[in-house]
Amino acid sequence: MRADELDHKSLLELDPEGGVIRFAGQRALVLDAVAMGLLRKLLVDNFGLTAARTVLTQFGFAHGSHMAESMQEQFKWDSEDDWRNAGTRLHALEGLFRVESGGRGPMSKEGVTLVSSYEAEQHLRHFGRSDDPVCWTISGLSSGYLSRSAGREIYVLEDRCVGSGAAACHLLGRSREEWGNSREGELQYFEPSKLQSALDVSLQRMTETMKAAERKLREHRRALIRVVPGIKEPERLVARSLSMRKVVDLATRLAKVDATVLITGESGSGKERIARLVHEESSRADGPFIAINCGAIAETLLDSELFGHIRGAFTGATQDRAGLFEAANSGTLLLDEVGELSPAMQVKLLRALQEREIRRLGENKSRRVNVRVVAATNRNLEEAIEAGGMRKDLYYRLKVVELHVPPLRERKEDILPLARVLLADSALRMKRKIQGLLPSASTLLLNYDWPGNVRELENTMERAVALARGTEVDADDLPDEVRGAPRSVSPKGTVYSLEAMEKQHILKVLEHNGGNQTRTAEQLQIGLATLYRKLKSYGLITSKPREEDRTHRRRRPSPRGVK
Repeated sequence: MRADELDHKSLLELDPEGGVIRFAGQRALVLDAVAMGLLRKLLVDNFGLTAARTVLTQFGFAHGSHMAESMQEQFKWDSEDDWRNAGTRLHALEGLFRVESGGRGPMSKEGVTLVSSYEAEQHLRHFGRSDDPVCWTISGLSSGYLSRSAGREIYVLEDRCVGSGAAACHLLGRSREEWGNSREGELQYFEPSKLQSALDVSLQRMTETMKAAERKLREHRRALIRVVPGIKEPERLVARSLSMRKVVDLATRLAKVDATVLITGESGSGKERIARLVHEESSRADGPFIAINCGAIAETLLDSELFGHIRGAFTGATQDRAGLFEAANSGTLLLDEVGELSPAMQVKLLRALQEREIRRLGENKSRRVNVRVVAATNRNLEEAIEAGGMRKDLYYRLKVVELHVPPLRERKEDILPLARVLLADSALRMKRKIQGLLPSASTLLLNYDWPGNVRELENTMERAVALARGTEVDADDLPDEVRGAPRSVSPKGTVYSLEAMEKQHILKVLEHNGGNQTRTAEQLQIGLATLYRKLKSYGLITSKPREEDRTHRRRRPSPRGVK
């Protein structure tokens, strides 16, 4: 069979039962032109024109080369012209284009003119007219086929294209020597290294776009301060209380100076948010912010996690890996629960802070790092020094400046604003229309001591959103401990006496009933006289219970909240 006699009957095999289609001896897929056009659009939109053109050109080259190899196994043509003509014929039978009548192929002096190029059609559909030729896959396909069949590198380039406004597409195939320097820019798309450099440029552009978006977001957040006073953007730090405003102000000022910061405070009080504020307000805001809990990782893993390792450093280390100090380069590294570090890790951390360099596990050379370290702890490090659990030199290296975050119970003014912010976040995440807090719930939130601090408040709001029956959170939607169930141990660890717990419980129930002694006695399952004696012993009443209490008649509560 001559090359010009190739047709679908001789090349196409259909197996409907087996679900297999073969074309020229190779399994083929029925993939419509629109799908290829969508792929092109995704590549261009996400990686840019240069990267997209490189990918499609090299994909086409690989496809064409494989097609020529397959044809060489089935046909034995002696003429190089037959192989060239077969390639053009094959691509037309694949539905990629139609060759103008009388065309002799791209290797001829006059080249070949294509009509109905699917690639030009799809480019126009998604991007409109281009300034340059756009049949990138077809050029690569023809190049790969001709290079394989001729046994030397042939590059097919397009000098006219429907996608750039021409009446038809026109291809010319030449060796690199024949092309010379006239089309060097287009020949680069066939180079494997071009893909890497194109992707690097695309990633750099994406990074710059993300940074610009982050800057706009920070500006937008700062503008919100004027609309929602008391909330410190970008980290939405509620700062209504004087103590918290001082912390935020000091953190903002410290951010301008590239010094190590030690953040102290109880667990859940918001130390990481303060650390993020320091990062966002600093000159390192465009760099990464990475946080690690030093107490949650075993010492054997923490070394590799912080400083990295090289291949073969330990069993399972199959490749080099950068640690968090390197990953946070030009940014901020938060070492949470730094007081949990072992003495050996404290020595390594001290060296990294002093020398500003680290050494990967198993490596004998040092690497410079440019990282701002922020440490956080809920322990008293001075006591740890006295007990021998903390190095004094590391402590002073970390404590260039200390920020103490007060517990939530010491900043009552922040509880309700913070609760509303956390409530809105949970409602948005759970897609529930919760509008706010009822007064009964607000009162309970203010009266609770919050031993778990902001983290406990966040969990409470999440629970309330999940359980709320209406559009507002009621007292019944809050956990038992927030609603006033007696606590046997105070937040500071003091154990309450049985008498104190009884008093606390009685007063909570009395408050819940609006001061009505009769209803309170019924709920406590004690006599009204017994309740009267207990209230009198607490110094809350001086007269006997009124008759209306005995007959369940309601009365407005006295200013002291009891009747």
